[in-house]
Amino acid sequence: MNAPPQRLASGLLSLGFARGDRVGIVALNQIEWVQLFFAAAKIGIAVVGMSLRYRDNELEYMVNDSQVKAVFTLASHEDFDFFAMWDRIAPRVPTLQHVIGIDRRRSDDQLCFADLAAATPDSHALAQASADVRDTDLAMVIYTSGTTGRPKGAGLTHHSMLASARAQAEHMRLNEHDMLQLATPLNHVGGITCGILSMLLGGGTIDLVAEFKAPLVLDRMQRHPPTLVGGVPTMMTLLLMNAEGRNVDWNRVRLIFVGGSNVDATLLSQLNERMPRATLMNLYGLSESSGALVMTPLNCSRDDLMNSIGMPIGHADVRVLGAEGQLMPAGEVGELCFRGAGVIPGYIGNAVASDAFDSDGWLHSGDLGKVDARGVITLMGRAKDMYIQGGFNVYPAEIEAFIARHPKVMMVAGIGVADPVMGEIGRYYIVPKPGSELSEDEVRQYCKEHLADYKVPRQIVLRDDLPLTPAGKIHKAALREQAR
Repeated sequence: MNAPPQRLASGLLSLGFARGDRVGIVALNQIEWVQLFFAAAKIGIAVVGMSLRYRDNELEYMVNDSQVKAVFTLASHEDFDFFAMWDRIAPRVPTLQHVIGIDRRRSDDQLCFADLAAATPDSHALAQASADVRDTDLAMVIYTSGTTGRPKGAGLTHHSMLASARAQAEHMRLNEHDMLQLATPLNHVGGITCGILSMLLGGGTIDLVAEFKAPLVLDRMQRHPPTLVGGVPTMMTLLLMNAEGRNVDWNRVRLIFVGGSNVDATLLSQLNERMPRATLMNLYGLSESSGALVMTPLNCSRDDLMNSIGMPIGHADVRVLGAEGQLMPAGEVGELCFRGAGVIPGYIGNAVASDAFDSDGWLHSGDLGKVDARGVITLMGRAKDMYIQGGFNVYPAEIEAFIARHPKVMMVAGIGVADPVMGEIGRYYIVPKPGSELSEDEVRQYCKEHLADYKVPRQIVLRDDLPLTPAGKIHKAALREQAR
């Protein structure tokens, strides 16, 4: 019997889709998502990753911008009716030819996933379509978070995704004995490249978790003890908070990798305490790098682990540029630029003319950092996060990392806000740990005792929670909008 991706690929060809076309997927981390991805890749069709958290405005923009011809979608999720939503926006998305239900039909005369999965494979058509696929073809389009306006469609190619996944698999020494619970969304590089493709190349096993809910992930870990534990810092924090009283066997865990945000030394220490046999590793990557781009070495020192994101992997190059585009010397802060490995050729759609990629193939990441004489990178945060308070440059990432060490702090995020006297001042949003009685004065005094005066937060806002992006990172753009 032919594998489902072959049948699905034949089904897509029977609908008239061809190399260069694009289809969207709105689904959980489920096997149908994975099958669709490989079926599309086999015949040169790009998948446009779409989060179940997106709604009319985001999805309408993405479909129009990427010229999606078909969307595979769940009928509903958490009381939101996706079928009804697609009916609402269909008149405004002229390229969209099909809305195909994954879990059920829209109506009796509509196609569903099962119909395509049951298609009789046309071996000749499949072979011809597969032969035309090039490694430079788009395999996936992932929309960035849109923190500075409309999201940009990053065009990931077959080559860029495999280059990133291969570099990660080799760096982490993935093997057939590895087991990973994967709850990072598949529409994000953390799910599809750092998870699916890296483990595929390494030969390991993935326990696919529909969506990140700490109790659900921990239940799966009880049933299938992992050798790898990974995710963004928010996920790791919630796992630790919910692990008390659960009989999870951490003894098999050989590697913990934390990525997608600034280094959180406190979190790393807590993970190390819970899983003492495991090696800790920081991971840095972007949609524009197709996945992992920088990681700490397996044998790195504790100081490097707690203060740096590591070194480029997969023969990637890094350089640091100043405000005028000049190369910065070792140890000086500037914009981190990368080339090689999984760095993509550019964006698609409205962002195709973006200046994030220069003529020499360098990706201007928008992240500030410094590189020491050894090539070790310290991340200072997003360029737009930096604020100038009374003439001093302040990097919120540094302050956040310090505040996160406070025993009563669970999450923290800092932004700069306008001030008539100082120009800008720091506002830090803090989520206290449950049951703690943290006060603004306590945080401010804690900072005064250990930080330069211009780094001490002028404003502290205690919150029950913080807005998160679909990938689980703290959504600073939403905080800035609230501040305005």
